[in-house]
Amino acid sequence: MKLPNKPADRFDWTLAFILLLFCIISLFAIASGQTSDQYGTNFVIKQLRWYAVSIFIVAFTMYFEPDHYKKMAWYLYGFGIFLLVFLYFAPGGKDQIGEIHNNVKRWLNFPYIGRIQPSEFIKTFFILGMAKLVTKHHEKFEIKTLKTDFMLLGKIILVLIVPLGFIAQQPDLGTSIVLIAITAAIILVAGISWRIILPLFFSGAAIGATLLWAAVYAQDFMQDKLGFDPYMFKRVYSWLDPYSYPSNEGLHLITSITAIGSGGMTGKGFHGREVYVPENHTDFIFSVIGEEYGFIGSSLVISLYFILIYHLTKVALELKDPFSMYVCTGIIAMITFHVFENIGMTIQLLPITGIPLPFISYGGSSLMSNMLAIGLIFSMKFHHRTYMFGEDDD
Repeated sequence: MKLPNKPADRFDWTLAFILLLFCIISLFAIASGQTSDQYGTNFVIKQLRWYAVSIFIVAFTMYFEPDHYKKMAWYLYGFGIFLLVFLYFAPGGKDQIGEIHNNVKRWLNFPYIGRIQPSEFIKTFFILGMAKLVTKHHEKFEIKTLKTDFMLLGKIILVLIVPLGFIAQQPDLGTSIVLIAITAAIILVAGISWRIILPLFFSGAAIGATLLWAAVYAQDFMQDKLGFDPYMFKRVYSWLDPYSYPSNEGLHLITSITAIGSGGMTGKGFHGREVYVPENHTDFIFSVIGEEYGFIGSSLVISLYFILIYHLTKVALELKDPFSMYVCTGIIAMITFHVFENIGMTIQLLPITGIPLPFISYGGSSLMSNMLAIGLIFSMKFHHRTYMFGEDDD
């Protein structure tokens, strides 16, 4: 067993270059998106600071080997749950620890540090916990049976329910769906029998379709009997028919579609934005890219995400350690779903859920949590060991 001689040979320069391109795209998009001066602050400088902090996060994360993360997985998962519990019980309101924005409490406001959104960080901690769970289960039950597969599925559901419950009550539909997407990806690669997976996924699809139907035709029942928040129904209505709600829930989608459509093939150029889109420096940053750089610019950004996902998949396939492979799978699923959902919601392909575009949307918690996840990839690639006489059998 050996490592490459030079640390520079073990560093993932390709991944670093891809992140540099995302940083440049982010700064240009935010610089144009904030030209309305609606917030009275320079988000470009703030985003650059968050990227600087994220570099230290990646460097710190790389210091530890995958075995260290395997040992710390449940502690980190527990820390993430602690943050969610602390947020739940924290005093909410203006100038309080539990900051309320748009009638929801999702941020912890610390003096001298600023706002932190625990639900962003729980995603990475959740991936580590899931990877540790599946790895340990396979180590304990080397011979697979339907019974052991059901046991593993039950464990996975238990680990999911805890953070999902706290996040759903905030309410934060977007992050809840992300956790479910991560879980689905890990279930697919965990080796569980297809005799269990197929009925499970078909049941999930049926439940999803039923909920969508009920949200349209049985709102009173879902709200009164099942306790669904009314804001969820408004998201569905504004997605299916935004022009019926042009001044309220449908405003974001209408302006986003108008902005992206007006960009045409080549766009209007940097600072050429003419359509005002609320929150266009955060969740709707893709509308800025579509309007100013058109179909060509948007396609290049989407292609860069494909390159990132392809590279991460390639790294995952190179790793021999099951724990590292499961972590990579969770991170790939998280980033892929974020990209698909964010871009999809700006063009009415999917409902609006408030999910940021990874590495491009403004947001300290979002960027730092994504870079924390990418730091794990850097660590696993940096500390990856090759074997002189085949794979390790231990």
